[in-house]
Amino acid sequence: MTALNETHSPELTSWVTSANADASDFPIQNLPFASFRRAGTQESYRGGVAIGDQVLDLEAVADAGIFEGLAQEAVALCVLEDLNEFMAMGKEAWSALRLSLSRALRTGSAHQDQLEGALLAQAEAEYKLPCRIVDYTDFYTSVYHASAVGALFRPDNPLLPNYKWVPIGYHGRASSIGVSGQTFPRPCGQTKAPDASEPSLGPCKRLDYEVEMGIFIGKGNEIGEPIAIEQAEDHVFGLCLFNDWSARDIQAWEYQPLGPFLAKNFASTISPWIVTTEALVPFRESYSRDSNDPQPMAYLSSPNNSEQGSFDIALDCFIQTAGSNAENHLSTSNFKYSYWTVAQMVTHHTVNGCNLQAGDLLGSGTQSGPNADEAGSLLELTNGGKQPLTLANGEQRTFVEDEDTIIMRGYCQRDGARRIGFGEVTSRVTAAKLVK
Repeated sequence: MTALNETHSPELTSWVTSANADASDFPIQNLPFASFRRAGTQESYRGGVAIGDQVLDLEAVADAGIFEGLAQEAVALCVLEDLNEFMAMGKEAWSALRLSLSRALRTGSAHQDQLEGALLAQAEAEYKLPCRIVDYTDFYTSVYHASAVGALFRPDNPLLPNYKWVPIGYHGRASSIGVSGQTFPRPCGQTKAPDASEPSLGPCKRLDYEVEMGIFIGKGNEIGEPIAIEQAEDHVFGLCLFNDWSARDIQAWEYQPLGPFLAKNFASTISPWIVTTEALVPFRESYSRDSNDPQPMAYLSSPNNSEQGSFDIALDCFIQTAGSNAENHLSTSNFKYSYWTVAQMVTHHTVNGCNLQAGDLLGSGTQSGPNADEAGSLLELTNGGKQPLTLANGEQRTFVEDEDTIIMRGYCQRDGARRIGFGEVTSRVTAAKLVK
């Protein structure tokens, strides 16, 4: 795993003054990557890095030729609209570019005059997916979520026996993943009411969000070559926020025997910024299991994974309805509650010889905490729709309604380190488009 280095020093400040604000998601200690262009133009998308309330245009940085060696090779690939080729370069290249960017953006940098013209206010930018997402796997790593949902779907057998032995996942649909700001129609599908003799086709009535983390693969592996847990994070470029939408009533009818299908393939939304695993080093935590639980098998265990396998990332979720512009807070959870680590997900994904590729996305699964108010979905917060939530404007919700917007934010904060954030991911549902 990556060690602390000069880029993490909490004493660093930037000549981009907005990055020095205590509440900024994007201080110089962060430097996440996205694909952007000026809003409302036909410019080509290209790589950018967030610094304060600005985007640093990496095409302009590459053209300036101020870096050397591996860092210059890396930034030269960030002129492309998709960051896959840069991500495929591997850990050494990611770190070299991040160090050069950190030095160039620090207070007193000799490159300030050259780079000031390469900044664009984030408010004037628009974003696409940061890379081509060819494949997407969604995991199920919160034991609290799995237990709560299992109790609703299978009251007599909520947590299946394999859960504590194997990182559970399924192959999802990459084509419907969109970037923050995604708007989509309410999904339609087959459902079956408990008292109905046969199913019917129609709009989903139990639409839900899921608070997740997205994990982007950087350097891939060859088919047939498993990734050992000691090297797993060398293949992880970074993390983002992820809202994996779910149609709970469609899911209840279709999920057995093969699992999610139409209930999960209609829309998923990620935040535009990928925060690198290197930026997250100060916020690592130890990983352990309850002594009464099965301990991870040998291929899913390592000293580094035990010492610092978890990420301390606070996750907030809000809802904004058509009846009010106010953001109603729904829950706060944390990625550190995950039952399986990022390294374990990567290792298990490849133990059978599966080849991962640069830009592949892994979803963490809904991140719920141990307390009821830390649930990462409305399914849990409303006890399966039986206990409606009352919002600040008096409206009630059991599930997401048309024109509702879900907003998720994430950040890391602890003593001795600068706070860093992930920005936000927003998405809105509109009325269903009925089958004619």
